[in-house]
Amino acid sequence: MNKFDVVILTESRYLNPEKVNDYIQNILTEEGLLISALESHGLSVIRKDWADSNFDWSSTKCAIFRTTWDYFDRFKEFKHWLNKVEGQTLFINPISQIKWNMDKHYLRDLVNKGIRIIPTVYIKAGETKSLSSLIEETGWNEVILKPTIAGAARHTYKLDSVNLSDHETVFSELIAKEDMMIQPFQNNIATQGEVSYMVMGGKFTHAILKKAKSGDFRVQDDFGGTVHNYEASKEEINFAEDVVNTCQPLPLYARVDVMWDNEDELAVSEVELIEPELWFREFPEAADILAGEVYRLIGNK
Repeated sequence: MNKFDVVILTESRYLNPEKVNDYIQNILTEEGLLISALESHGLSVIRKDWADSNFDWSSTKCAIFRTTWDYFDRFKEFKHWLNKVEGQTLFINPISQIKWNMDKHYLRDLVNKGIRIIPTVYIKAGETKSLSSLIEETGWNEVILKPTIAGAARHTYKLDSVNLSDHETVFSELIAKEDMMIQPFQNNIATQGEVSYMVMGGKFTHAILKKAKSGDFRVQDDFGGTVHNYEASKEEINFAEDVVNTCQPLPLYARVDVMWDNEDELAVSEVELIEPELWFREFPEAADILAGEVYRLIGNK
């Protein structure tokens, strides 16, 4: 007999924080909205640190990934935990999608399904060529360099002829341990920003515009970026839904991050199926929709 219907996965920093700043308050608000929505369907809910070794994961019907935002810094430990727990509870989204989405090589699969993305060159761990020679081969004047497994702009660098040589050392250290990727810098990111489209059960719910601070290109709030409500066009909604519908089985929740590329076309920068911020606080109805999807999945189990 399951003790809990749903466990919401977070990390230790956010489980019972002693000090609550605006950032943590947003997390608590978001997860509170989802908890209330799930409970309105009669589901019993608990929040847990994914790395809690004392918790009996088989006491739950399902586990939904929300703020496990330390996983890319503890990647080996996280993969071990996934493999251990997958037989004890149902993961939302499914573990096959979690593993696929953890590594940005998934962008190649989107291209193969006809989705427009930012052009990407992958560099395998152990590559011995210099960073400058690899970038020269692309023919791109300005590039973004980042790991294929990362989040929150970890080791994300904007490079050009002026600062390229300064990053040879950090590149050699990174490529010795992990795969990297190069993308041409998209000029519109600095002026128009990036839009996140939230999609629940394959249907668009709401969108958020993320803008970098003046002089930067990183839209994350960690680097001074700001968020704004955004009215998505029909074309944009169709684009976001088409992206999510290429992911099978259909994810219960997804965030599609899109920018206008250097040809002023919509292009995917990321598809987030693991633990994306979903801005329920800006559109609480989306939490209700997601809770309904979860209920339909597990309600009679």
